[in-house]
Amino acid sequence: MSNSNPLYKISLKHLLIDGKRQIGLQFYSNKVMNTLIKSMPGIKWSKEFNMAYLSNSKESISLIFNTFRGVAWIDGKYFFDKKTLKPRNESIAKKRIEHWKSKVPESFLNKLILKRYAENTINTYCSMFGQFQAYYDDKSVNDLGEFEIRSFMKNLILKGKSDSFINQMINAIKFYYEVVLQMPNRFYELERPMKREQLPKVLSKSVVLEMIEKTRNIKHKCFIAMLYSSGLRRSELLNLKIEDIDSKRMTVRVINGKGGKDRMSTLSEQLLLMLRAYYREYRPKVYLFEGQKGGKYSAESVLKVVKAAAKRAGCRQTVTPHMLRHSFATHLLEDGIDLRKIQHLLGHNSLKTTEIYTHVATNYQLGIKNPLDTLYLELK
Repeated sequence: MSNSNPLYKISLKHLLIDGKRQIGLQFYSNKVMNTLIKSMPGIKWSKEFNMAYLSNSKESISLIFNTFRGVAWIDGKYFFDKKTLKPRNESIAKKRIEHWKSKVPESFLNKLILKRYAENTINTYCSMFGQFQAYYDDKSVNDLGEFEIRSFMKNLILKGKSDSFINQMINAIKFYYEVVLQMPNRFYELERPMKREQLPKVLSKSVVLEMIEKTRNIKHKCFIAMLYSSGLRRSELLNLKIEDIDSKRMTVRVINGKGGKDRMSTLSEQLLLMLRAYYREYRPKVYLFEGQKGGKYSAESVLKVVKAAAKRAGCRQTVTPHMLRHSFATHLLEDGIDLRKIQHLLGHNSLKTTEIYTHVATNYQLGIKNPLDTLYLELK
């Protein structure tokens, strides 16, 4: 039968019925399909899900494919997990492991660690799932379904939680049911907030220069210059090691950036001079920027440094480290650098993500005559 014929298509779904994992079979009812379904040993019908189902086992999978081979197209996109995760070198601190053990199922925490998720991601997922579990503290999370999850999400929306928060919560919940319990795409119909296209906030070149020049502490000065001149995320800045700075090739190596990707960015000649002065004074041992007692510098401290520098530069808006990354990309675009090169420097998967900077780059607006000015020229 042709794959395009919807009458002979069967979709596999993950179901949880009476606490047991089942394989849902969703199909269009007709004589051929009904006859084949009824011929399958162990087949049952769920009124709740309005579909036939079998116990979730390798034997059932084989039975399904053998029964419908050459007759119907079996759609497993909601059932089989095809995602692969890139390994990361980061490890979660032992104190955090002990902290989360009492907040989330141990299987949840172990899977995050074994998948080598970044420490920040582990903390976020555990925090989110811990809140979900606490909300239904009188029930086992394994017995919860889409109705309970939707009710929980509705409660978060009524509390005024942001779209970003809601999305992170959905990711954490889906991770437990779909990865830990091995039921990929079980909650495929769970609605996410509508994606909002927000333009990046960008600083002028003069403000960035003022932020750097008016910062006296050489370590703090290097923070700001590095975030801007290499277009780094805050986490990427904190993960930099001394050997990641290549003064001969004038590059900055970013290891395990967002999505587990490595990339190379540009190293400023001016920043290199600052870094040499910084190194002579502070002598970091492992990470390029370390705290007073060694180890990584804290993310909160970087934020404070950037905010204080913006205030000294006379900037009235609240400035974050990520705004320096946005400014890096926008200023390169305004200076005529090819968009694909900027995409590579930022580590974006898609050029569409980088294209958002065309909406804030002034050179993309040059040559456009404002209609109000045209009116005055023509009618006066």
